[in-house]
Amino acid sequence: MLRSIASGLRLLFRKERVDGELDEELRDFLEMAAEEKMKQGMSRKDAVRAVRLERGSLELSKEVVRSAAWESVLGTSWQDLRFAARMLRKNLGFTFVALLVMALGIGANAATFSVVNAVLLRPLSFNDPDRIVTLASLWEKSKLGPVSAPDFRDWHDQSTALDAMAYYQNRDTAITAGTLAEYGQVTMVSREFFQVFHVQPAIGREFNADETKPGSGGAAMVSCDFAVSHYRNPNDALGQKIHMFDRTLDVVGVLPPGFHFPNKTDIWLPANTIFRDNENRGGHNYLVVGKLKPGVTLEQAQAQMAAIGARLEARYPDSNTNESVAVARMRDDMVGNFQLTLWVMLAAVGVVLLIACANLASMLLAKAVGRSREIAVRAALGAGRGRIARQLITESLVLALLSGAIGVLLAVWGERALVVLAPTDVPRLSETSVDARVLAFTFVVSVLASLLFGLAPALQVWRVDLNKSLKQGTTGAARGLVVAEIALSIMLLITAGLLLKSFVALQNVSLGFRPERVLVMGTSFPASDPESQKRAVLFYKELLGEIAATPGVLKVSAVRTLPVRISANGTYFIDQRTDIANPPHAVYSIAAPGAFATLGIPLVEGRDFDDRDTFDAPFTAIVNQKLATETFPGQDPIGHLINWGMDSPEPMKIVGVVGNVRQAGPAASPESEIFAPYLQHPGPSTGLNILARTALEPDALFQTLRQKAQALSPNVPVKFTALQASVSENVAAPRFRTLLLGGFAALAVILAMAGIYGVMSYVAGQRSNEIGLRMALGASRSDVLWLILRQALALAGAGIVLGLLCAAAVTQLLQSMLFEVNPTDPLTYIAVIAALAAVVLGASYIPARRAMRVDPMVALRYE
Repeated sequence: MLRSIASGLRLLFRKERVDGELDEELRDFLEMAAEEKMKQGMSRKDAVRAVRLERGSLELSKEVVRSAAWESVLGTSWQDLRFAARMLRKNLGFTFVALLVMALGIGANAATFSVVNAVLLRPLSFNDPDRIVTLASLWEKSKLGPVSAPDFRDWHDQSTALDAMAYYQNRDTAITAGTLAEYGQVTMVSREFFQVFHVQPAIGREFNADETKPGSGGAAMVSCDFAVSHYRNPNDALGQKIHMFDRTLDVVGVLPPGFHFPNKTDIWLPANTIFRDNENRGGHNYLVVGKLKPGVTLEQAQAQMAAIGARLEARYPDSNTNESVAVARMRDDMVGNFQLTLWVMLAAVGVVLLIACANLASMLLAKAVGRSREIAVRAALGAGRGRIARQLITESLVLALLSGAIGVLLAVWGERALVVLAPTDVPRLSETSVDARVLAFTFVVSVLASLLFGLAPALQVWRVDLNKSLKQGTTGAARGLVVAEIALSIMLLITAGLLLKSFVALQNVSLGFRPERVLVMGTSFPASDPESQKRAVLFYKELLGEIAATPGVLKVSAVRTLPVRISANGTYFIDQRTDIANPPHAVYSIAAPGAFATLGIPLVEGRDFDDRDTFDAPFTAIVNQKLATETFPGQDPIGHLINWGMDSPEPMKIVGVVGNVRQAGPAASPESEIFAPYLQHPGPSTGLNILARTALEPDALFQTLRQKAQALSPNVPVKFTALQASVSENVAAPRFRTLLLGGFAALAVILAMAGIYGVMSYVAGQRSNEIGLRMALGASRSDVLWLILRQALALAGAGIVLGLLCAAAVTQLLQSMLFEVNPTDPLTYIAVIAALAAVVLGASYIPARRAMRVDPMVALRYE
């Protein structure tokens, strides 16, 4: 074996010397054979001639000797690569088009895969990420939601399947870490939170026992990014003071770089310290994470937590009826809303690549016909069919690898564009990059693509008569490829059409309010105790008065949560009847007087909140129509008492009914909702959103309103947006997938049009003699036109039928993405079929017109 390896390496790197030695050996062999002939009485000339006739071609003998060694494979592969490079340089126009088509397909696949890789495939950047789970309240076996503090404690104490369990509550709130107030992402966490993620401070220490006692002054840990941006050096953060919630906290630790869970948190505080836990089991305000014990499966943990939920349901029927526990892996929970969207996008861009491959295969088939003389000559000189096929596949491989290299460059730009277009709440989107896994994916896709589009011309080589088969067999193969392109395009177009129709339906849904020209000024007043909370509502009362007097402001009010969000929900009771076995649920909201008029929510019955609804007055509430209809069928809800689990246990008198709002976005039905006046609930009213309906563009008033807020309190940071922008975020995901899939479908149609044009041009050229004969026998130009168009329509018909069958199966998987649209919507199918038929006719018309101009005499002369 060593001798064989040494001989092979010698042949590779000293080829000229080895060839010389081989020539010398063959000459010596011929001389010896000729001498034997000469001994038999033949002349030298006749002896040499006889030996050559017996032994065959000297060059062929050399090839036989070389092919017996392993290094011949490398040698011939190198020859194939060099020849492929020469062929690509020789046909620069073809090479440019082929590279463009394939680079777009491969680049789009690589860019989409980079997002899928970052969001779905890459493990979470925590220790033992597969053991980290989320736990949530599960109502009626389908509705997930936050957890109440008493439920969490029971889960924690009764569970044995988890190493650690913790709850947290995150908010964007006012902080002062220097001289100016600003917004900061603050998360209040229970004792085992950092144990779940197996993370410890990189600098400093964790919270001690005194700092985590209920009602204590607390402390703060900060992220590394926050420490660098505010104190330059993370080591200098220890001992610094941060003012928030009307308290001053010491920084005791800096978390490691890269840890910012949840929601890019800046500051972590111990829970149940500054703000005491809500002890009402009906108040679901917290999110829960846990870490499975080693060897415990997700199914085992789910079974145990479901049993705990059943025990709590039996023990607390007034609050926990029909409530269970859902356990999910954190990664699955994070990407749950986007998983199907991203896989659909990757599948769609894969279909585009298949169409590109079919298109290029058609081009290569036509090119192979032009090379039929070359291929026939190579076959006549002794090249085997396998050798010729390998050469053609090598050319395809070189083309695909070059396209892949260009595709990687396009993917770098494409992934940035996808990040910009994607909804802002896609988890881990910022981690998108073209890494080693994306490069490996691109390489594999390039190789597979080379096989796909290089296989068709290579298979033609295996026909019996190379020259004839390349001319005749190409037409059938090209037609089959066109049918495949049309079928794939139909499937993409129907999917894009259904998503577009669904998106239009979402845009036309009535949200229950009017977001146009409504400015939103987010604020956060630092407060934690009852006295500071009362100061907060007085601040808002004065601020609302100042803004109402501002020129350009038509109406002004405030709410705790914008109407397109849900920040709190839970159970409620009517007329203090707490013995109901299955208490209903509702969204909890805080509003200032005039909020409904400012938002354009109709007041159906009763009155709005006003200055009479103060903290010292009897508590009041307003409910929406859905709650009124379901809770008081056939009755007047005005005057009834209602209790909720948000803050105060005091019963509230219903004084009004307002129209329904789609709180979770246009795709979700309105939920029951309870509104309470901010003056009577200062605790949850320290971070209100000021709403101002303006006669001007909302951004024209940003600076004026900022100055008014800071003049009243410099410790209150503000941020601005337009309510229309917040509404737009609710349809960001359907807009993203509709835009991308529509773009992919458009690209597929363009590629299919190019493929149809190329094939019909080739078919018309192949049939030119036949067309000339027909015209000589009396066929008119319109007959020739219809002849070519009929052939194109036949291909389109086959592709459409195949595409419809594929689309009918695929669109059933997209049911969850569609809103008020049936997956078999006939109008969408008819529109797509008509559009693609028009595209086929348009792409075939020019070749058909060219065929009409065939000179019968010229065609017959060639015939």
